Amino acid sequence: MQTFDLEAHPTFAPGQVTGVSVRWQMLPTGKLMLRYRVDGCGALVVPPFKGHGQADELWKTTCFELFLYDGDGRYREFNFSPSGQWALYGFSGYRNRAGEAVLRDMPEIKHEQGDSVFVQTVFIDSTILLGAERAALAAVVEEAGGRPSYWALAHNGLKPDFHDPFGFRIGLKDGAPQ
Repeated sequence: MQTFDLEAHPTFAPGQVTGVSVRWQMLPTGKLMLRYRVDGCGALVVPPFKGHGQADELWKTTCFELFLYDGDGRYREFNFSPSGQWALYGFSGYRNRAGEAVLRDMPEIKHEQGDSVFVQTVFIDSTILLGAERAALAAVVEEAGGRPSYWALAHNGLKPDFHDPFGFRIGLKDGAPQ
């Protein structure tokens, strides 16, 4: 189990949110658990439940993300929304979509919110990690008034760009962060 602290992009400062972190844990059941934690969630916009299933444009509001780099410029993007919806996209190169990516099992997405902490937990079959060399973690956090902040392991430009290879900072070996 490892915990990764994400950094807010300096151009889009958060309002009340003071931190975003992600706990990565392989479970004995063969699932990967990603637990995203938002501290200072008093003004957090949480999309309402829309049922479990695939949907696009989840990043337009609060959404948590995982990127897996497979080598030779190929990577996959996973979006997990508090609404219960998710998305998976495959790329053959930087922002170059490549066909339909398919999941064997639908991810399970749950969240809890207190006065100051929001936690979203995602359980997904660990076979998604097969072939992945590196990973990136990210979050779009919307606060009241339409105020977005963009969180990642690292940022490399004037605009937030979770697809930038610079952010793929987690080396993977047999599915485990190194």
